[in-house]
Amino acid sequence: MKKYIQKNQNIFLLLAIIAIVIGVFAYVGESEFGGSDGHAEEYITQANPDYEPWFSSIWEPPGSEIESLLFALQAAIGAGVICYVIGYYKGRRATISK
Repeated sequence: MKKYIQKNQNIFLLLAIIAIVIGVFAYVGESEFGGSDGHAEEYITQANPDYEPWFSSIWEPPGSEIESLLFALQAAIGAGVICYVIGYYKGRRATISK
């Protein structure tokens, strides 16, 4: 019974996180924050007006805060995976050496 409750709790937390992220996308809309990507694009067009990008984005976030949120989320997921792997192998080594 405990495993069933724990599994449902994890699913509920995952759905809550997804709802929060979708809510942020819907609520924020257009924003004013400018990052280094915009400055780089301006500099490139000033330095070489004939420059054509190699590719274009499939989807543009509605604002740069959303873009920053996605970047931070990507960094957090990557750090979580790396820390999990390090912890897994450290724990595995600790149990093998006993």
